[in-house]
Amino acid sequence: MTAVTEMRSRKGAERRWASLTVLCVTLLLISLDNTILNVALPSVLRSLSATSSQLQWIVDAYAITFAGLLLSFGALGDRIGRKWVFMAGLVVFGGGSALAAWSATPDRLTAARAVMGVGAAALMPCTLSILTNVFTADEERARAIGIWSGTAGLGVAIGPILGGFLLVHYWWGAVFLINVPIAIAGLIASAFLVPNSKSPNPRRADPIGAVLSMLGLGML
Repeated sequence: MTAVTEMRSRKGAERRWASLTVLCVTLLLISLDNTILNVALPSVLRSLSATSSQLQWIVDAYAITFAGLLLSFGALGDRIGRKWVFMAGLVVFGGGSALAAWSATPDRLTAARAVMGVGAAALMPCTLSILTNVFTADEERARAIGIWSGTAGLGVAIGPILGGFLLVHYWWGAVFLINVPIAIAGLIASAFLVPNSKSPNPRRADPIGAVLSMLGLGML
């Protein structure tokens, strides 16, 4: 009986750390996108004949939609299930990345970046919520959050390096296209490894508050 219990405990621990791997890879994807584009902007300028104002919107469209929807998507995950919002975010982020890679005009690239921001807003809060739900022991949770935080910093650091490598060997769209296979792999892995959870006592839906938070954070 003790051997069976130990085996189940070991399998549970392996599953928890496998879930953390999926969450960290996804978080790395989001944090990478904040810096990898900066390296590609001169190439985008030449290829799409974009103005400085258009380049600014290509960068900011992602940040504005990401910030504006972050709180609302976090609350949505608590209500309907964090895994479902997380997986939907991967689909939207991967689709937006594919659209960005093949954009022929600055306006299309700006729209694709906004779509990517929507996907990132669905992913970011769910990664931390799922993590805290999976790791219930204080010591393991502290370690997991430390790894999660370090992954975000790692993405910011390696973004310019990876972007430079891709630009040397491929065209500027590769800085977006690299997200697609990672998003697909994360979607498949999360279907099997990431458990679903939601708040046991969800608050009443507040659509007016959600709209105000989107407008307020977006305008800010």
